[in-house]
Amino acid sequence: MPTISTSTLSHSANAVSPATSLRQIWWPTPALGATALLHAGGTAALIYDPLAWPWIGGGLLANHALLTAAGFAPRSGMLGPNLARLPTAAAARGEVALTFDDGPDPEVTPRVLDLLDTADMKASFFLVGERAERYPVLAREIVRRGHCVENHSFRHSPWFAFCGVGKARREIDRAQRAIADATGFLPVYFRAPFGIRSPLLEPALAAYGLRYVSWTRRGFDTVDRDAAKVFDRLARGLAAGDVLLLHDGAVSRARADGMGVLAPLHALLARLAERGLRSVTLRAACAAQDG
Repeated sequence: MPTISTSTLSHSANAVSPATSLRQIWWPTPALGATALLHAGGTAALIYDPLAWPWIGGGLLANHALLTAAGFAPRSGMLGPNLARLPTAAAARGEVALTFDDGPDPEVTPRVLDLLDTADMKASFFLVGERAERYPVLAREIVRRGHCVENHSFRHSPWFAFCGVGKARREIDRAQRAIADATGFLPVYFRAPFGIRSPLLEPALAAYGLRYVSWTRRGFDTVDRDAAKVFDRLARGLAAGDVLLLHDGAVSRARADGMGVLAPLHALLARLAERGLRSVTLRAACAAQDG
C-alpha cells in the first residue's frame, strides 16, 4: 500500500474544520426533559410525603426502564437526533449510504476498498480509534480513495453505553484525536459500539460537533455465517435513502470464508447497480442539511 501524505488529504472535499463542525448547543429531547421533571417532582413529593416513596420509586424505575429500552432500540430518536435514513433530497437523487464499522483491518479493509472501487461506490467507515492508531496508513488509504472516516469510539468497549458522562467524553475525544491524527480529517458522525445508546451520550456528541448515526437496515454479518442471509437482510426492501450497515473489522475474518463481509457486499453492490442506486458518503448525502 503506498504512503499517503497529509498534504494530499488536506485538499479533499471531505475535510472538516473543528471550528465549523461544532454544534455545541444541546437541547434535551422531550423524553429526557420529562425525565428531569419527573425526578424533580419525585424529590419534591418525597419531601412532602415520605410515605409515598413506593409510588415515587416505582414511577422513577419505570422511567429508567423506558430510557434503557430506548437505548437498545438503535433507530429510536427518543434519546436524541438519530440519522437512520438519508435526507429526502439524497433519496430523490437515488443515493444510499454504505457504512462499515469496527475497522480498519489490514486484511479485510483493503479488499472492501477494492470492491467499492470496482463498483465506483463511496462509503463511510466508522473507525475504532485505537485501530486507526495501529494502522494509520490504512486509515489514510480509506480517505485517499474518496471515502469518509467517522467515530466509532476509541476502544469499542461493550460497556461504552454504561459509561458515565466523563468517561464517554474521554472515549469520544480519544477517538476524534486518533482518527484526525491518522487521516487529517475530523469525524463529524458517531455510531455507538453495538448500537447501544446511553441517555447521557447526546450532550457529549454535541460538545464535539458529532451527529449520531444508526441505520435503516443491517446485515448482521458479524454473527451470521450465511452470506445469502446477510445479503437478503440488506437487499429486502432496499430503497433510495437507506443507510446500510456492514463491518470491516477483525470479526469479519471469523466468518465462513474468512472474509465474511465480502460475498454479501459484492452481491449488494451488484443489486445497487441493478436498481440504479448509488452509494455516497454520509457527508455528501447530508451536505446541504449539515451546512
